[in-house]
Amino acid sequence: MRPSFLFTSESVSEGHPDKVADQISDAIVDLFLSKDPEARIACETLTTTQLVVLAGEIRGQGIMDTEGNWAPGVQEEVETAVRDTVKRIGYEQDGFHWQTLRFENNLHPQSAHIAQGVDASGNKDEGAGDQGIMFGFACDETPGLMPATLYYSHKILERMAADRHSGAAPFLEPDAKSQVTLRFENGVPAAATAIVVSTQHAPGYDEGAKEAELHAYVKKVVAEVIPAALLSDATVYHINPTGSFEIGGPDGDAGLTGRKIIVDTYGGAAPHGGGAFSGKDPTKVDRSAAYISRYLAKNIVAAGLAKRCTIQLAYAIGVSKPLSLYVDTHGTGTVGDDQLEAAIAGIGKLGGLTPRGIRTHLGLNKPIYAKTAAYGHFGRTAEGDLFPWERTDLVDDLKAALA
Repeated sequence: MRPSFLFTSESVSEGHPDKVADQISDAIVDLFLSKDPEARIACETLTTTQLVVLAGEIRGQGIMDTEGNWAPGVQEEVETAVRDTVKRIGYEQDGFHWQTLRFENNLHPQSAHIAQGVDASGNKDEGAGDQGIMFGFACDETPGLMPATLYYSHKILERMAADRHSGAAPFLEPDAKSQVTLRFENGVPAAATAIVVSTQHAPGYDEGAKEAELHAYVKKVVAEVIPAALLSDATVYHINPTGSFEIGGPDGDAGLTGRKIIVDTYGGAAPHGGGAFSGKDPTKVDRSAAYISRYLAKNIVAAGLAKRCTIQLAYAIGVSKPLSLYVDTHGTGTVGDDQLEAAIAGIGKLGGLTPRGIRTHLGLNKPIYAKTAAYGHFGRTAEGDLFPWERTDLVDDLKAALA
């Protein structure tokens, strides 16, 4: 790592059109898992002006049969989940309103050929829902063991959303983006050199005293979120740099599920295998293996075994065991990376990192996904069933395996 460098990450708010799509897709995942914990779900969402469209493949008891017939009342529950999600985010605008938007449901049964490869049968264990590579990452830059640039980008927008919902900042509308650039010295955040915040706003907040009020508010949020030691008079702010931002959300730009995978993960500070999370049940290793990879990397850093850790897993569709496990502590490890790989492989409670082993250990067959779909899947607080991959309950097992 170079001794001095600049690095930047971005985040987007819950009202960003792509994030609206992600949240709708995960609301559908939660709805179906609440009916059948073994449901198979691949739900994609398109949002645009006054329109939400669902497409994808599903299977599950009490949801839809193999002929495509919906169970009684479920189609109505799907539409309610969509509208409730848009309402919770806060869209009551002419161009996108939870009550009056048009809705299309094009979900259909899962392919029988995919099902036969994934389902357990006879002596065959349940296979991965698709091929692919998944990465997990952790570092000691923040209390949540996440990259600082992404961590602060998320926190800025989370605070603004909380103020919008509470009425403390009534001039804010749901759509927003943030970006934080930090200068690192010897691998440690040393200064915030640039902050970018673009937020949808009420009419009139793009000029004069109202614009000044909006800018002052954003700078106040930044000062409350980013440590004072990182901010100075040299920090450059770009607040709504294009000027007016009244038309936003799906009315301003179409949204699709799965287009914010770097926002969802590590802000570019770690590799990404390319698969999105939202809209997928946990048999899809795009989701579950990415979660267990983060869990493993976080526990390695939390155990003091490294300051930075990247983990890669690879799977083949229909095959239960991972094809490879790779650990890289970037020269910060207290033991060899090969020793960490062996330690992970030897921890029985992980179930061999098979799809079912991952789901069992983390408890993923539950309706816990709607809250993951905005402000990042990682670096969150594990509470009850939520964000179980953020627990650090593998620390003792790792230390014991290395003893």
